[in-house]
Amino acid sequence: MVMAQSLFMALKQHHKDCAIDVLAPNWSLPILERMPEVRKGIAMPFLHGQFDFKGRKELGMSLRSEQYDQAILLPNSWKSAITPYFANIPKRTGYVGEMRWGLLNDSRKLDKKHLTKTVQRFVALATPPSDELPEIPQPRLLIDQVGVDNTKETFALNDVTEGNVLGLCPGAEYGPAKRWPEERYAEVAKLALQKGWQVLLFGSGKDEPVTAVINDLTGGQCYDFAGKTSLPQALDLMSTCDVVVSNDSGLMHVAAALDIKTVAVYGSSDPNFTPPLHAEAEVISLGLSCSPCFKRECPLGHLDCLVKISADSIGKIVFDS
Repeated sequence: MVMAQSLFMALKQHHKDCAIDVLAPNWSLPILERMPEVRKGIAMPFLHGQFDFKGRKELGMSLRSEQYDQAILLPNSWKSAITPYFANIPKRTGYVGEMRWGLLNDSRKLDKKHLTKTVQRFVALATPPSDELPEIPQPRLLIDQVGVDNTKETFALNDVTEGNVLGLCPGAEYGPAKRWPEERYAEVAKLALQKGWQVLLFGSGKDEPVTAVINDLTGGQCYDFAGKTSLPQALDLMSTCDVVVSNDSGLMHVAAALDIKTVAVYGSSDPNFTPPLHAEAEVISLGLSCSPCFKRECPLGHLDCLVKISADSIGKIVFDS
């Protein structure tokens, strides 16, 4: 969703007065609220992978009154093209994907060798296929200082975030092969604490076991927010950080879009495919012969691509640069 903002920004650059509504999963709507390019978010009432032809058709028919001029589809699935088709949207743009001829009438063939990054593939849909790829706008999420102050008060952090603050995002929903070890994160946290920094731990409820280990290894000196905040609250608290260290995850992209110094640690995934979209972000990847493998768990059983990244090397970037 953060990478999609680059598309919204490109559309606004080419069509200044266009109104952009976004059909997206309900959980992601708070992110859309932080994007000034978006007029409104529309909740997608389907579970991930759920087909529900009848429901998608009915949703499309319910949107006909909006009289949209164009639909741009970012997913490549056949089912994602059903709703725009039944919404009677005259121009339906997207990549052919799962043979969506007919459902799309402005279908593009994806040249993966030319468009090597996910964000490039999104932004390319803002212009006709014959045009050169537009410059990629850097995502920028808005922060409401009133919301930040209210969130800090909710969690009794009014005095905590006055000095230097380090944010750690040690989770990665995809699997262990994208997670830098908890022990390494704890080492970086200890370095920060020794320097008088405060350390905030971010993540979803699924990341609670990981953040709990990190906090335990630091003697409970971190502020652990995994599973304890709403997404807007997490955005507000993260905006108070001076530096964020993160695995390749959604929160990594959020940190970069909040214009925070971001250190991104890559293991099984490819930093050339989904890098943090910030010119000053630091990408850490060992580039071993076995990576990127794109596996959820290390197929070789050693996880060298992550284990061999030292906490000291990350610490030097966080504290010395």
